[in-house]
Amino acid sequence: MQELTTAEFNRIRDFIKANYGITLSDEKKTLVYSRLRTTLTEQGFSNFSDYFDHLIRDKSGESIVRFVDKITTNHTFFMRESDHFDYLRDTVFPYISETYGHQRDLRLWCCASSSGEEPVTLQMLAQDHFKKSGDKWDTQILATDISTNVLDKAVYGRYATEGVNSLPKSWQTDYFKKVDHQFSETLPIIRQNIIYRTFNLMNPIPFTKKFQVIFCRNVMIYFDAGVREQVVKKLYDATETGGYLFIGHSESLNNTNTAYKYIKPAIYRK
Repeated sequence: MQELTTAEFNRIRDFIKANYGITLSDEKKTLVYSRLRTTLTEQGFSNFSDYFDHLIRDKSGESIVRFVDKITTNHTFFMRESDHFDYLRDTVFPYISETYGHQRDLRLWCCASSSGEEPVTLQMLAQDHFKKSGDKWDTQILATDISTNVLDKAVYGRYATEGVNSLPKSWQTDYFKKVDHQFSETLPIIRQNIIYRTFNLMNPIPFTKKFQVIFCRNVMIYFDAGVREQVVKKLYDATETGGYLFIGHSESLNNTNTAYKYIKPAIYRK
């Protein structure tokens, strides 16, 4: 197989930027090559130009789905950046209970669910706060991602027991069951209260109700300033007044034109 030429890489980079907002630096050329070469071999393409031409022509959408799954990074684990979950438990959920107690409707959106560890963590926190109090709250949360591959894993709800064992004992007991010594899976009380959908943040947000909480963590590091501003505006418009936005600790809205108010590192409020 031929190497990925600069011209071919630029075509891929421009396509990713235009359709998904993701900026690929020149240093990512080797990464793109390593992630796509097996796809080219499997599909019988001898060079990246022919592969990309096929990608554009394929009206079924299947090639694009495989392409996005290969290109995107999906690194996650339970309780990642745990201080966010502490703040959600100690400050945000009590605010929602007080403000929306008459509706008993939690509206929480996890924008980059990956394989599900983040929305599962959010749902376990919601169960602890809203359901164990005896109140009949609707705690279903929305979890989206552009990668269908990781969403399939999230829907399946099976995780390495080693990762589950890092969680509090009460969560291991209340929300998981062991499949074998290697894997554990979420119980229906968690799985049935997370709605997984494929969604590209570059598209208009189609959801009718506004959210009290939006988790959009470790996503905007892949966007340039212009795309980041567009996405943040969409998120702001989708947030209830008084609602919260959580972004990754490696991210900031300091140089972004937004009406969100800074609360503490990586936490903002409308």
